[in-house]
Amino acid sequence: MAKNPGATVAGVALRFSSRRADLMGMAAPVYYSAEMVRALPDDGKRYETVRGELLVTPAPRAWHQEIVARLVVRLRTWLEEHPVGHLLQSPADISWGPDILVQPDLFVVRLEEARTMDWTRMKHLLLVIEVLSPTTARADRFTKRRLYQDVGVPRYWMVDPDREAVEVWSPDAAFPTIERTTLTWQPAGTSDAFRVSVQELFRPV
Repeated sequence: MAKNPGATVAGVALRFSSRRADLMGMAAPVYYSAEMVRALPDDGKRYETVRGELLVTPAPRAWHQEIVARLVVRLRTWLEEHPVGHLLQSPADISWGPDILVQPDLFVVRLEEARTMDWTRMKHLLLVIEVLSPTTARADRFTKRRLYQDVGVPRYWMVDPDREAVEVWSPDAAFPTIERTTLTWQPAGTSDAFRVSVQELFRPV
């Protein structure tokens, strides 16, 4: 009677299942298009796709929402005085291709595109902000960060509540600038910069 195929490592016998069994247990990865993501159920999670990779974000933590709310108040106030763009937040439907659909936590889009109130015409984002959480850190730091750089988003802020710091990325940057004191943003066409204290951003409720 033939023995099961195996090997010995450090005196321990290892047994392997047959190649056929391995193949039967493997499922081909699904390449998600933007349309496939739009068809997913509205179950309280955020679904995105970046070049076919599905990104799923559960309901955010309360602290995440508090930080988003603080940034909304400050940015909207500044943009009223410097109307270079319009601030929006997720849920959203930003796409630069058939296999791309993202929903940034916050983003500023060119004013003329925002006035259309049509997601398909919002292509030029002046600022993108993602507030990190344990479930989104990898996607925000790598998958989405590379996308935002590739499409030329001038500034991408990754707000890290655990480190109480903000990573600032530009399209050509190999490494971010880490802000721990004052966060500054001055888009083209403005004479005055937006500023927010990082300490104030993370102050306790």
